[in-house]
Amino acid sequence: MTDAHTRLARLRRLEKVREIARQTAAAEAARAEGTLAQLRTLTERTRRLAEDYAGRRTATDGAALHQIGRFVSGLQTLSRTTQGDAERAHAIADAKQKHLAEAERRRAAIEERAALQERMIAKQAATPVLSARRAAGTELE
Repeated sequence: MTDAHTRLARLRRLEKVREIARQTAAAEAARAEGTLAQLRTLTERTRRLAEDYAGRRTATDGAALHQIGRFVSGLQTLSRTTQGDAERAHAIADAKQKHLAEAERRRAAIEERAALQERMIAKQAATPVLSARRAAGTELE
């Protein structure tokens, strides 16, 4: 095996490793996006629930009013907490997407280098065209 073939084999192995890294990054990005979607849904649901309970005017006495107020306050706190979690999940999902894009760029660069190496090997293996030969005879023949 020549140096060029050894280099090509190494590039192909590296390309496989980079493809696995890209797939891993894609899976992590998908999980992060899924978590973000769940947290956004949860944030919206708790916000609507807090608004619904805050608008209720069915308290029969002061104790019931106090209990509803505490419940609404707890829901609002939970809503703020989930909103913060959603914002952190959004930042994580963005970072995972950037990591995925970088992994794809690395994989594409190796793929390009391997293709170039293949072309170089093919060029070296091709028989040279002998264009320096003169034609024998005259143009009338």
